[in-house]
Formats: sequence, C-alpha cells, structure tokens
Amino acid sequence: MIYLDNAATTKPCPEAVSAAAKAMTECFGNPSSLHRMGLDAQLLLDSARRTVADSLGTESGCIYFTSGATESNNLALRGASAAYGRKRKKIVASSVEHASVEETLQALERAGFEVVRISPADGRFSAADFVNACDDDTVLLTMMYVNNENGYILPVPEVFSAVKRRYPHIITHTDCVQAYMKLPVSARRLNAELISLSGHKIHGGKGCGVLYIRKGVRVLPVVTGGGQEKGIRSGTEGVPMAAAMGAAVAALAPGISERWERAVQLREKLVSLMSEIPGVEINSPEDGSPYVMSISAAGKRSEIMLHYLEQRDIYVSSGSACSRGAQSGVPEQFGITGKRADSILRVSITAETTPQELEEFAQALRDGINSVRG
Repeated sequence: MIYLDNAATTKPCPEAVSAAAKAMTECFGNPSSLHRMGLDAQLLLDSARRTVADSLGTESGCIYFTSGATESNNLALRGASAAYGRKRKKIVASSVEHASVEETLQALERAGFEVVRISPADGRFSAADFVNACDDDTVLLTMMYVNNENGYILPVPEVFSAVKRRYPHIITHTDCVQAYMKLPVSARRLNAELISLSGHKIHGGKGCGVLYIRKGVRVLPVVTGGGQEKGIRSGTEGVPMAAAMGAAVAALAPGISERWERAVQLREKLVSLMSEIPGVEINSPEDGSPYVMSISAAGKRSEIMLHYLEQRDIYVSSGSACSRGAQSGVPEQFGITGKRADSILRVSITAETTPQELEEFAQALRDGINSVRG
C-alpha cells in the first residue's frame, strides 16, 4: 500500500498511539472531576497543552483544545467577530481559504458583515493588496499559511506585520493546519493573534484541534455549557486525542528542519518523475510546501484516475478531502480551469515517504493515463 494523501490525514505515530492508549486505559477519568482519577486526566491534558504551547513559543494559557481545526476556525472567526464586531463590520480574507473558513465567512456575511476576499495576482499574493483592503472599519483579517490543495505558502508574516503597523486594532487569524510541524510556526513571528491547528494532520489522532488565542484577545464562546477550557469551549475534553496530539508534537518538533529537507528531496524526485510523463502538468509553485503537490493528469478526470490508482493500492486525492472531491474554486484562483482543473490529483507526502513509492506511483499514473478513458 502506498499512501500519498497525507494532507487529508496522516497515520498516527507510535508515540501518539501509546499516549492515547494510556489515556484511555489508565487515565480515563474526567479532567473536571475532583478525585485522583480526574486529576490524573487533568495532568495529561496540561502536559499536552504545555507541549503545544512550547512549539508555538507561547504560554500554556493561550492554548485551547477543540474537536479539530474546523471548530478552531469557526471559534476564531465567529468568536472574534462577536467580541469586536459591534462597531466594525469588515473582514478581509484570502480567496483560497479552507472550506471551514470560507463557509464561516459566508455565514458572517449573511449576519451583516462585509467580507473582502483578496485573490492572487499572476499566481502570487501581495501584502500590499491586503493592507489596501483594510481600513478603520475592519475587525478581522484571516489567511491560511499553507494552502491545503497546492502547497502555496501565503505571506502571512509579511501581511500581518504590515497590517498591524497600520491598523493595530485588527485581529489576525491564520489557519496553520498544513504548516504546523512542517514549517516553524511561531505565534510571535507570524504576528498572529489566533492560530488554528489540527492533531490528525501531524500524526496525532482525529478529533482534536487547537486554537491559540493571544493573551488579551477576546473570543466569545460558540459552544456553551460546563465552562471547560476556561469557558471558551465547553464540553468534556477529549483527553486521549489531546494526549496523542501532544505526543506527536513532542516527537516531531525537534526534527522539523531535517524532515523539511527530506521532503524537498522527495519533491524534486516527484517533479522529475512527472516531467517524464507526457501531458502531466504541475500546478504547485516551485517555492511551495514540498509536502503537497497538485498535478493535472493529462486531461483524465480526477475521480477516474483516483479509483484507477486505488485499484493499484495507491492512494491520492482529487483535491481537498474536506470537499469530498468537489471543486473548491481554489484552482481557478491560480488560473487553472477547464480540463486541467478537472484532472487535478493532489499528492501529499510525509518525510517517511520513500523514493521507491514515488516511482511506483509515477508508473501507475503513466499506465492509467494510457489505459483509462474519460
């Protein structure tokens, strides 16, 4: 089996599996309970919180566990808009956001906010375009760090710094799901006041995410109840998955640079292999994340090619897994339309992917292009 759909989800690492199993079998108490079993669960949760905080260069008190990045994005946008949006009604965003951001922005539009979406010019985002779109009426600026469909690295540090210099009141949020544990993600360097993270994209488990909230920034809760996570996100915490996420971060954080270099070498190998297949086009930028590559398979429809490769026990995606194969509109923002857009495959690797796996994928892709119809 060759798994090349890591932007959709990753295989949990042994450290994460062990941490989750311990939380389920030994420390299964409710962290809100006052007895020893509750305390043991709370200590596990606190440890995971410190680990994530250290990886962002911040304090544990700024880390809030959620059910995943979708909830983190919703909480950031809805919660900040509710806290600061009484007088200011404009939100500025990139035009290539994940569905959990874009759908939330559309809901906020229906609630009376104006949303200005900034598109790339000639395939590149400019900090000046974001600054010019902001004004005194802007409450929030949101842009992802690494695009989940093509690996494009958005200029978050430059944009946020430029905007904050001119409009210090604007709240900055970034979806760092595809950047975290691949690029160094520092809350201070990004100048981000809200950061969304996901556990299952970094070899943790599904069902756990994080929202970083800079100290002093107000976010009103979206889910209310027992007041867990300091009242920001009520509901009994998912200790096993939080522990798994903390363990994955502890395992990966020391080797981010080395893993990036391995991924760069694998990407170069993949680019070389794709250049040898007639009709295959690479949609990702050369300076994008090496972990995510978008290709177009010679006009062959994505779904057909995806299932052909699946029959060979090779797994890729036809785009964002969160869109269930439907086109998100992101390719068009980068000038990719028509048959080229209809034939997109997303190949997403980890540092553990091998050159041999990429060679087998390339051969299967070549065979598929030559044999399948449509």
